[in-house]
Formats: sequence, structure tokens, C-alpha cells
Amino acid sequence: MLRSAQQLRQDALGIWRAGVDAVAPDRLVRAAVAVEGGNLAIGEQRLSLDSIGRIAVVGAGKAGTAMAAAFEDVLGPRLLTEKHVTGWVNVPADCVRPMSHVWLHPARPPGVNEPTRAGVVGTREIIELVESLGQDDLCLVLLSGGASALMPAPADPVTLADKLAVTRFLGAAGADIRQLNTVRKQLSRIKGGGLARACRAGRLVALIISDVPGDPLDVIASGPTVADASRPEDALEVLDRFGAREAGVAPTAFAYLETKRRIPPAAPRARVTNLVIGNNATAVDAAGGEAERRGYRHAMQCAVAPEGPAEEVGRRLAGMALSMRDGVGPDCLISGGEPVVALADESIRGRGGRNQQLVLAALDALGQEGVDGVAILSGGTDGEDGPTDAAGAVLDAAAARAARLLNLHPAEYLARNDAYTFFDAVGSLLKTGPTHTNVGDLRIVAVRPRTPDKGEDN
Repeated sequence: MLRSAQQLRQDALGIWRAGVDAVAPDRLVRAAVAVEGGNLAIGEQRLSLDSIGRIAVVGAGKAGTAMAAAFEDVLGPRLLTEKHVTGWVNVPADCVRPMSHVWLHPARPPGVNEPTRAGVVGTREIIELVESLGQDDLCLVLLSGGASALMPAPADPVTLADKLAVTRFLGAAGADIRQLNTVRKQLSRIKGGGLARACRAGRLVALIISDVPGDPLDVIASGPTVADASRPEDALEVLDRFGAREAGVAPTAFAYLETKRRIPPAAPRARVTNLVIGNNATAVDAAGGEAERRGYRHAMQCAVAPEGPAEEVGRRLAGMALSMRDGVGPDCLISGGEPVVALADESIRGRGGRNQQLVLAALDALGQEGVDGVAILSGGTDGEDGPTDAAGAVLDAAAARAARLLNLHPAEYLARNDAYTFFDAVGSLLKTGPTHTNVGDLRIVAVRPRTPDKGEDN
């Protein structure tokens, strides 16, 4: 089948959308939770409803609204009342809506993926709620992408300003998600198992939509319900590796970590179960199904560890696109992961995100004459890519042609992290608005092979 450039672009968009739809939080929660007679089924567990006193729902994340709403629907009005269901979930401000029993707290403005004072206030309420529970109660924790920033609780005497300074410094220096979370959870009351330690319920069950490659439970949302395998020494090592001490970043944080090294952590009282109900592989698999439905011979890759620089991933995808286009084999590649971007100096820095940077690097590698028969899309499944209103970007022959006519040079925009401006000019930004889920990034490469297989249209 010979597909036009427009068809390649439309197919890439449709395949990506199918992957995102598969990790819709309400779908994932309904698949994991059910009321079965006198039992509450959560994953493989069957909890007798008669044995449960109260149910408290807490958590944070971009998917928190849909997860909480789905849980309320699964229980239904009678059980919501009988089990005195109450809850508090921190979400972005544009995800807030009225709920019958769970309070949705606006913990940060839209598009600002950093902890805020409002987030600190909301997290304090979460801690107080779980501390009020008893041995007969069930605590349900809803966690999804963005929870680390949405559920801040700096450990005294570390301030929110200290944590922001540390996070911004490490992010700009190119630290990956594991390194960032190692530091964040060591500076927090709630991360690194802190929520589980604070909980007085007899049982705690966490439903997790993972946005971290490989689904490491201690890293997702900085592991608020997971015994912390890292140590204060590990956080100090990350800070020193990136030169934070020499840069004079948050001296209070260093002093706190040095003191914490000498204090053993407490054990949680509750029986804790952590259940991953959706991840990047879920989206990649669903996207693969859509590619097959559209007649593609697809291949799939899913990162199981943090990826390297977005530029390297983009150039690698460009090379694979050329190989697919010029050879015999798959004509669609679906991959997932989460690369990093080292930020340019603030004095020259433009607008963009890791997905836009990745696609621009692919164009730089292909050359504006080498995109014929190729479409490359990369987008954040949460609908956000960096501090922009785009989820990512799409590259095809039309975008390359527009860039050439406008005399835009990809390398210049890459150097100053200004991919948003580039793709805005050529009309190739991927804009979806918030998807209310997050399992990392999803990437689609679709090609028109130059050597058709026998039986294909010529």
C-alpha cells in the first residue's frame, strides 16, 4: 500500500491517539476495581466489605480526577455512604470538578509542573486524613504522573523554596527522573514511603498509573507508599555529581541530608499493596493494535530504563526511519520512554519540551530533503510537553518544506531549546489539551517504503 504524505501524518496521529485512549484512567480503574457481592475486588485481592470500616481516598497526579471519579462510580451511592468514604486528591487546577465524596484540590496551575504553596497545603490535609484512620479502615491511594510535584511536603527545616531550587537546578543540568526523585524523596515527609508510614489504616492499597520507564515503584511519584531503598547518601551523591554544592544551591537541604544520615526510618503500620494498573507498555501495545488495524507491519519498543538526551533519541529514530523506508521490513515503529533535555542558558533559551526537541533533532538528522515518505510524531501522553501548550510535534514532508521556505535551520533552534517556535511556524505542533492521564511519551514513525513488497500497489 502506497500512502501519501498526508495519510502518513494522519495515521501517525491516529495511532498515537489510540495509545493515549488505552490509558484513560477511568478505563484502567474499572478494569482493576469491582464490587463482587460482599467483596471489594482490587486486582487479585478480595476484601470483605463487612471487614472495612471507613474508606479514605487520597493521592495526586494528572489522572487523579478521572481515577477518583471512576472509583466513586464503582462503589456507587450506597457503599459510598455506608463506608463513610472521604478523600483528598491533589490535581492540576484545570482538572478540578465537583465530586460527591472525594475533594479535588488545585495543587498547581495548568502547565506549571513544579510544587507550589497550594500543593503543600493540600498535602498537609492528606497527611492529616491518613493519620486519622484506624485498623479497620482502608486507605486507597491514587497515584499518576505529576504526583511528585503535586504532592509536596518539605521536611522541616527544608522549605518549598529550597526544594524548588534543587529541582530546577537538577532539571536544567540534565538529571533524569530517577536522580530527581532520589533527591526529592529524601527531602520530603511524604515521598520515599512517607505516606505509608503516616497512615494508621490497617490496609493501604495504591493504584498506580506509571509514567516512569520500567515501572520502578520506588521512583513513580517518588514512592510515597514504597519502602525507600535509597538513602540520604544517594541524594547527596546526585547533588554533588551535578555540582549543586559548589553552585550554592539550597544549603539547608545539604544540612538536613547530613543530619538524616544518622536517623533510621520508621516502618509502616499498614499492610501495603502497590498495584500498577497502566503504564507506557499499555499505550504502546494499544498503538500497535491500531497500526495493525490500519494495515501497517509494525514493530514496538518500550524503554525499561530512563533514556538519554532527547536529541540522541530523535537522531536514532531518524536513522531507523530511513532504514525502514529504504528497506524491506516494518513500515511503522511505535516506541515509548522519557528522554531528558539539558537546557540552554536562560539568556538564550526559547520555548519547547523534550518531545518537540526530539522531533526537531530527527529533522536535523534527516535534512530537510530527506523527509520524503516519512512521518515522525512524539508526544507526551498527558498532553503537556515542557512549559508549553503542546503535547509534542509531528514531522513530515510538508513541515520540512515549510521550514525550507521560511529559511528555518533546525540546528539553531535545537541549540537554544526553541523547538516550539520552529514547529509553530511550520504548523506542526501536536496540541491536544490535558488528556488527564500520563504514562510518559509515545512516539510513532510511519514510512512509505521505496521498495514495495510483492502484491502491494505500485
